[in-house]
Amino acid sequence: MDLLTYLFTGAIAGLMAGLLGIGGGLVIVPALALLFASQGFAADSVMHFALGSSLATIIPTSISSLLAHHRRNSVHWQAVRGLTPGILAGALAGAWLAGRISSPGLALLFGIFEILVAVHLLLGIQAGAHRILPGSAGLGVAGAVIGTVSAILGIGGGTLSVPFLLWNRVDIRTAVGTAATCGLPIALAGAAGFALSGWHAGEQGGPATGYIYWPAVFLIALASVPLAPVGARLAHYLPRKTLQRLFAVILALIGLKMTLGV
Repeated sequence: MDLLTYLFTGAIAGLMAGLLGIGGGLVIVPALALLFASQGFAADSVMHFALGSSLATIIPTSISSLLAHHRRNSVHWQAVRGLTPGILAGALAGAWLAGRISSPGLALLFGIFEILVAVHLLLGIQAGAHRILPGSAGLGVAGAVIGTVSAILGIGGGTLSVPFLLWNRVDIRTAVGTAATCGLPIALAGAAGFALSGWHAGEQGGPATGYIYWPAVFLIALASVPLAPVGARLAHYLPRKTLQRLFAVILALIGLKMTLGV
């Protein structure tokens, strides 16, 4: 049953990512937190395993996504090069910080973030264009902030990097493609950080490296990677606004659950 649940979680995450451009981590983290708790993982490390495993699942998804966006010339490679050093440092730092926050504390932070994303989706808030992209120093600082927050929350960073790019006058399609590309260094550095910071955790009923539980990673990625393109195709036929509002309500409910503890 757990194996089927991992596959189902990956399928939903992939569909939502393709359909609405929402990072799979928003679905994967709370699902894994509940699953790991039910499987008897140590209560003080449930969220750490959920976050680390979520970041690891983003690696193959982001590779597939960035290749697709690159073929469509929708990646701002100058921005990627400028953001990546800060992202790598920030994601490592974020994973280190997360290792020093209690599992209930991480659940509270994630729940609040889910609620904020839900409000953003319900209101349809879009970042306005105010300035051009900063230089390497400015991009480095922005990347560090995006990487740190994304690693602490176990997400690919699109909910942070897309508004930043739009604010800096990057076209929406290019912003989405660039954010998807930046998800790879976030996932790589973040997953590595959780593997190192959780080295003392040992195995939790299966093969694990630090806070990365490989059975969950493999099965979620197995379902999410092929389902993301399906979601992208469905986006042309289904009522996007209605689905976005429905997903926002679901995220809000999940967020409330997470703030009350896993």
